Amino acid sequence: MSFAALKNDIFLRALQRQAVPYTPIWLMRQAGRYLEEYRATRARAGSFMGLAQNPEFATEVTLQPLDRFPLDAAILFSDILTVPHAMGLGLQFVAGEGPQFERPVQDEQSVKALSVPDLAELQYVFDAVSMIRRELCGRVPLIGFAGSPFTIGCYMIEGQGTREYRLIKTMMYARPDLLHHVLEINARATTDYLNAQIAAGAQAVMLFDSWGGVLPDGKYQEFSLAYMRQVCQGLTREVDGVKIPVIVFTKGGGLWIEEIADIGCDALGLDWTVNLGHARQRVADRVALQGNMDPMSLFANEDAVRAEARRLLDSYGKVGKGGHVFNLGHGISQHTPPDNVAALVDEVHAYSRQFHG
Repeated sequence: MSFAALKNDIFLRALQRQAVPYTPIWLMRQAGRYLEEYRATRARAGSFMGLAQNPEFATEVTLQPLDRFPLDAAILFSDILTVPHAMGLGLQFVAGEGPQFERPVQDEQSVKALSVPDLAELQYVFDAVSMIRRELCGRVPLIGFAGSPFTIGCYMIEGQGTREYRLIKTMMYARPDLLHHVLEINARATTDYLNAQIAAGAQAVMLFDSWGGVLPDGKYQEFSLAYMRQVCQGLTREVDGVKIPVIVFTKGGGLWIEEIADIGCDALGLDWTVNLGHARQRVADRVALQGNMDPMSLFANEDAVRAEARRLLDSYGKVGKGGHVFNLGHGISQHTPPDNVAALVDEVHAYSRQFHG
């Protein structure tokens, strides 16, 4: 598959700890509800699934933030729950309640019935990846992504979002064999899914471990980290001589960043609770770091947004061979003023130039 030559590879170079002229920036959930153009496209699609499963719509909303802001990467518009949906669990999005599964996995029979889905069920995702790459015309790299095996498992077992994680933790303590079976299936499915995105044109991939941080020490390593390591080890890491970097992000994972850095990823995502400079010392520049501005700071005035960006860049310090990708510590809020996003991108690009070269 042939695509236009990449014009801005600063994001990819930063992930590989190579020299760059400034710190690149992209934002988790940068294609989303904080943009009026996204809301208009979502209305035309009729539903979230109508948006996510239509390659033309997915391409349109992926490109929208790039038309507004000089971001250094695009990220595929999709959802981490497309994989369990392809397993036949019946994903639906309920207004005001979020994603829910019609057939959650909550007993031995349903666990044993799970299997790695046919990738043909996810062809709409791969078609969107290829379409986005063509439409980008080499402007910036395209990031593919998936949920971590544990995070996907939370939704599959709970049936929806949760604050207690009662059902999955009950299974973890009472029947760890069942949870390991779910996670093994998820790890194989996630590996296949990301490799198919890479084959379709993704130039970097990211694992979102949104809920791994709710686990106790010891359980995190057994039920989340081990399966992310399995995914990392199974990924395609080079296409036509070009490296495909892998980013791993555990929200609430600051306790374990040294261990996460050792699973075979190229970059480690950090939430806003972690000191960026200390994190860099702890991983000793073995991997690049991505993060980690508090998304809520974008509700302050422009001067405060710019000051917070400078504080984080100062915390990371001179880049050298370290590699830093600026991002939020989690997804951008739907209520974020777009003008503040513009100020953030401008400040990161302008201020960070003193740390490079």
